[in-house]
Amino acid sequence: MNQDSKKLEMYGGTFGGFLPLLVFLIFLIVLSVFERGGTQAFWAGGWIAIIIGLFLAKNKGAYSEAIVKGIGNKNGVMIITAWLFAGVFGKLMQAGGLVDGLIWLGLELGAQGAVFTALAFVIAAIFATGVGTSTGTVIALTPVLYPAGIFLGADPAMLAVAILAGGACGDNLSPVSDTTIVSAYTQGAVMRDVVLSRLPLIIAAGVITIIVLLVAGGGGEVSSLAAINQNASPSGLLMMVSLLIVVGAALMNRHIIEALIYGNITAVILGMSIGNIQLTNLFFIPAERGESTGLIEDGILGVTGAIMFVLLVLAITQVLIESGAMSKLLKSIEKSVAKTVRKAEASIIFLTLLVSIPIANNAPALMVIGPSFVKPLGEKFRLSPSRRANLMDCAVNTIFFILPWHVAVIVWHSTLAATALAYNIPLPSILVAAFNPYTWGLLVVLIFSVITGWRRTFSEKVQVGEAVQEGEDASRAAL
Repeated sequence: MNQDSKKLEMYGGTFGGFLPLLVFLIFLIVLSVFERGGTQAFWAGGWIAIIIGLFLAKNKGAYSEAIVKGIGNKNGVMIITAWLFAGVFGKLMQAGGLVDGLIWLGLELGAQGAVFTALAFVIAAIFATGVGTSTGTVIALTPVLYPAGIFLGADPAMLAVAILAGGACGDNLSPVSDTTIVSAYTQGAVMRDVVLSRLPLIIAAGVITIIVLLVAGGGGEVSSLAAINQNASPSGLLMMVSLLIVVGAALMNRHIIEALIYGNITAVILGMSIGNIQLTNLFFIPAERGESTGLIEDGILGVTGAIMFVLLVLAITQVLIESGAMSKLLKSIEKSVAKTVRKAEASIIFLTLLVSIPIANNAPALMVIGPSFVKPLGEKFRLSPSRRANLMDCAVNTIFFILPWHVAVIVWHSTLAATALAYNIPLPSILVAAFNPYTWGLLVVLIFSVITGWRRTFSEKVQVGEAVQEGEDASRAAL
C-alpha cells in the first residue's frame, strides 16, 4: 500500500471508504431508472455523498484535503478544459450547416431503400465524429434523415436504428467526444495513439453494421421527398475541413486544446465564408438579462453539467484512493479474477459495462471507473494507456446505446416521435434500439480482440508469455 493510501482512515474500514461512491451510484441508478438521469441531475447525489463521507472520516481535515486534491486532479482539469472548446466546436459545426451538407450528399447519390439506410449510418457517424456528441447527432439528423429514408423506401425500424448506430460510432471515434477525452486523459494516454489504435476496432464494427443494414434496411415504398431537400446545400460540406484540422492536429501529436482551438477558428472562418455564421452569432448583447449571448455561451453551457459532475466524481474517487479502499479491491480482483493480461482486459470491459448499465450518461460512467479501477489494474499488467482507454471507451459505447433509460436512446426516440408525427410516418418502438448493429458488432470485435490479443499493446517491455516491445501488437502474449 502506498503512502497516499495511509493518509485517510475511515470508520468501517474498506466499506467506509467505498460508501461515498456507493451513495453516489445509488442516486445515479435511481434517477436513471425513473428516466430523470443527467449530469446536472446527478449533482445532488455527489454533494450528499461527500457530506456523508466527512462523518465517516476519522480525520476530518485529511478528508477535506482529499476532496480538494481530487477536484484539483491534473487529468480532471485537462478534461474540463478540453470540454470547453469541444462544446463550442460542436455548436459551430452545426451552425455552419454540416447537417445540410451531408443530407445534400446523400440525396445527390440517389441512394434508396437499404442503401439509404446504410448511408444514413455513415452520415450520422461522420457528423458525430465532427461534433463529438451522439445526442446532438440524433437531434440534428433524425428530423431530416428519417423522413427522407422513409420516402426513399427504407425500413422504418432499421433506418431509425441506423441513425442511432451512427451517433454511437462517431461518438466512439471522435477526438472531441466527451468519452474519448475522458478515457484518454484518465489513463494518461496520448490522443494520437488513442485515435490511431482505436480506428481498426471501429472500422471492423462499422463494416459489420453496414452489412447488417444493407441486408435488413430496405423493403419500403419509394415516394415523394416532400420538403426534406429544401434546405440541403453542398456548402455545408466545407465544414468538414474543420474536423479534418482537429483530427490532423491530434494525429500530429499537437495538444488536444491546441487542436480544438485551431478547429474552432477554422469553423468560424468557414461558416462565415459560406454565409451560415455571422459575427453576431458568436457573441452579441442580448435584449434581456439571462438570454444567451451567442454560440460561444451555448457551447460552453452545453458542457457545464458534465464539468460539475467530473469535479464531484474526482473528489469521491480521491477518497477511495487515499482510504486504501480501491487498493484492496484491486488486489482482490487481481487474486481472484484478473490473473492474466487477457483476464485483466476482460475485467475492464465487464466492469465498464456493469457500471454503464444503470447510469444514464456514458462519460460519467467512465469518470467513475477510469481513474479508480481501469488505470491501476491496467498498469499492473503493463497495458499501454491507449489500450486501456480503448477498452473502456469501446465498452461504454456498446450497451449504452440499446437501453431505453439511457439519455442518448431517450433523446433519439423522442426526436423520432416528433418527426414521425410531423410527417405522418411510422414510429418504431423505443425497444428497437436493442437491435443496434453497431452495439453488437463492437462487442464482438472487443471479445475477439481480448481473446486473440489483436491491437493489444504494452507500455514497456514486459514478460507475459514472452517479451513484447512498447507499441507492438501483443497478440502472441495474451497469456
